[in-house]
Amino acid sequence: MISSERFRKALSFSRDLDRLPAIEWATWWNQTTDEWKSQGLPAELTAHDDICKYMGLDKLHHFWFQLKENSCPIPGYHGGPIVSDENGYEEISKHLFTDALLDKAYNDIKRFIETPGSQDSAIWYTLEGFFWFPRTILGIENHLYAFYDQPELMLRINRDLSDFHHKLIDVIYQLIKPEFMTFAEDLSYNHGPMLSKDQYDEFILPFYQELAPVIQSKGTKVLIDTDGFVEPLIPWFLEGGVEGILPLERMAGVDVNRIRQNFPQLIMIGGFDKTVMHLGEEAIRNEFERISPAIVSGGYIPGVDHQTPPGVSMENYRTYLKLLYEYCSKYPPR
Repeated sequence: MISSERFRKALSFSRDLDRLPAIEWATWWNQTTDEWKSQGLPAELTAHDDICKYMGLDKLHHFWFQLKENSCPIPGYHGGPIVSDENGYEEISKHLFTDALLDKAYNDIKRFIETPGSQDSAIWYTLEGFFWFPRTILGIENHLYAFYDQPELMLRINRDLSDFHHKLIDVIYQLIKPEFMTFAEDLSYNHGPMLSKDQYDEFILPFYQELAPVIQSKGTKVLIDTDGFVEPLIPWFLEGGVEGILPLERMAGVDVNRIRQNFPQLIMIGGFDKTVMHLGEEAIRNEFERISPAIVSGGYIPGVDHQTPPGVSMENYRTYLKLLYEYCSKYPPR
């Protein structure tokens, strides 16, 4: 069964498949792959897809589309602002959401599909979301104040973002039919949401409700990528037409079995506690046993709950992959 078909069936809770996809959705930390290169990973392997192939994982290709021209000003420090008010946003608007960026997206996709061997790859893409993108413009601190101090600017940014996403969607589906997509948000932290339900309803929900049906009409599952303790937000996302979540971070208290009990039709990707991967086979197997009820329930693709951290040796990782394939083969239950 080719990777794209296996993905579509798994995301649809089908039992008509050989096993669950065995994938690495998140790019490894550079420090991790640097360590592996001293342990036998060929030095010329730098691209995510190439390392996945070397490790024997299923084919899964990711697109993240650029929203700012390279000419756009950048923050002075990580998490800092590019602009602070509507006048500043007006000044940089010529660098945002351009036709040239749509052309770049088209060419990036075309280049991939013309690559030999790409035809059987599962594909997913990310759209920067309506919490995520304004933060990249206003900076982390100013963004949170802007919900109160500059609501008109927040809505203007998100209106512009949604309009561009509509154009991007038209470009994407001229060429490919991805199995799933994510809205990049990171709007939760280890204790829950970083905004109130009222703020979510005003500034974010309408745009999910606008875009999700369009994407779903193309045959693509709609997921959210948000870190932290996401469980309280699941009903919020469902209101917007979102069908699933990743990465489901265990260190934040997320429990994929509890989610499956409470939300039987929610798609899940991730959920495996990355902090046990360096502890050896017994600890890795125990973690797979912990999440095995969710695995056999369907609609769940197990995987690392974020990037594999430094300190996980290549031997550790190969042990993880051996067990990943073993537990992916437990679905469908026979």
